[in-house]
Amino acid sequence: MNSTSQQQRAITAFGDFLSTPLDTLLQQHLETPKESAILALFRDVAAHVPAYKAFLAERGIDPATIQSLEDFQNLPAIAKENYISRYPLADLCRNGKLSECDMIAASSGSTGKPTFWPRFFADELQIATRFEQIFHDSFYADTRRTLAVICFTLGTWVGGMFTTNCCRYLASKGYPVTVITPGNNKEEILRAVQELALGFDQVVLLGYPPFLKDVIDTGIARNVQWQQYHIKLVMAGEVFSEEWRSLVGERIGSQNPCYDFASLYGTADAGVLGNETPLSICIRRFLAQHPDAAKALFGESRLPTLVQYDPISRFFEVQDGTLLFSGNNGIPLVRYNILDTGGVINYDAMLKFLAQWGFDPLQDEHLCVDNQATRGIRALPFVYVFGRSNFTVSYFGANIYPENVTVGLERSPIPDWVTGKFVLQVKEDADKNRFLSIVVELAPGVEASEDKRVAIASSILSQLLRLNSEFANYVPKEYQMPQVALAPTGDAEYFPIGVKHRYTRK
Repeated sequence: MNSTSQQQRAITAFGDFLSTPLDTLLQQHLETPKESAILALFRDVAAHVPAYKAFLAERGIDPATIQSLEDFQNLPAIAKENYISRYPLADLCRNGKLSECDMIAASSGSTGKPTFWPRFFADELQIATRFEQIFHDSFYADTRRTLAVICFTLGTWVGGMFTTNCCRYLASKGYPVTVITPGNNKEEILRAVQELALGFDQVVLLGYPPFLKDVIDTGIARNVQWQQYHIKLVMAGEVFSEEWRSLVGERIGSQNPCYDFASLYGTADAGVLGNETPLSICIRRFLAQHPDAAKALFGESRLPTLVQYDPISRFFEVQDGTLLFSGNNGIPLVRYNILDTGGVINYDAMLKFLAQWGFDPLQDEHLCVDNQATRGIRALPFVYVFGRSNFTVSYFGANIYPENVTVGLERSPIPDWVTGKFVLQVKEDADKNRFLSIVVELAPGVEASEDKRVAIASSILSQLLRLNSEFANYVPKEYQMPQVALAPTGDAEYFPIGVKHRYTRK
């Protein structure tokens, strides 16, 4: 692609974004057959992305034979191991040209070596539509002067810069949105809110859930009157409970949690895949109160993140309980396995299921005014997400891998004290603040001591900071030190003898 066509691509994409009302776009996508859209994406990628051409050729697959959705769903899935890590970065891009992208983000892998994710301006605009959905449907930001405070980490990581750009595009489209970017600097966030917020009708804080709660709690301790600022929250990276949402909502003076919060299901790989809506929040809060219904719907007693998604922008499938998605990006992805466990439920099936449990969200008081449904009711399908199936835990949006902890236990003299087994968890205290819990198994005959516990915690921390750039940059310093507990060999709760050991618990 030459500079002229690159320019034309940007002009066309931005013109379409600015001129197409949100309602029109989403209605068009609801009316577009999913099969034709996904087959068109496949043919485009198979024709123009060198790595995917090679991937298919190595497996003896002729793209011309993929003629139906069933054919498409028999294609081998791609993942980091068999695709992203196997080909040169440029070959993963259209026409084998990294120069056709204008931005690169990074994500941390288990060894700390980053994976790079290039994208072009046009890729951001389709993600901006997810933010427009939230700002329009949940926050009424088309009619309210809105200060958007970016509290995600700024830098090469995807959250901060991507979110900033998307919010600015909303301002370009005519939304009265003003953006400020303190990143995860708590003092700057509090200063910005206190000095600027009264000039706006509402303030949107965008960041990782435990960090936003910390900002809010710090503000309360300093006598910040959050309710006067009409706070809204946009979050990503963590599954949280509805009790957590209620607690935080109470502290910011939320009048209606269905319209004051929105969580994103996002990844460095492909931006935002889906987002909470007033409808999805209303449903999730019902399910939180009815665990039997939640278990019947999701197959597990724990409550996943529940969002709605645009199937023309991101097409989801489920294979062996794991989510696959396809979508257009700087690196286009076809049947990509991000290692998230979860499932998909279409709109009508969701409402039918809830009716069987005596609940109609469209008539719920949180979504209706004078028996009329308000904004945020769209017939989009739902995707639910439990999180990574590859034994990571998510902490302040950082993926933490057992391998990171293992290295911390291998520093002398620690191997003399421990077996090498541990259990990594993210837990909540009584005030629903998160902390990183690591229970370590002591070697036979070794007695626990505070000196050993402190040495192990310090060693693990030093290796997390060295190996995991997400941990080092996402997690505030006061939350970085893991809370280590030492358990005797064969402890029945954490290290039962004769049972295959799992290094993480959700």
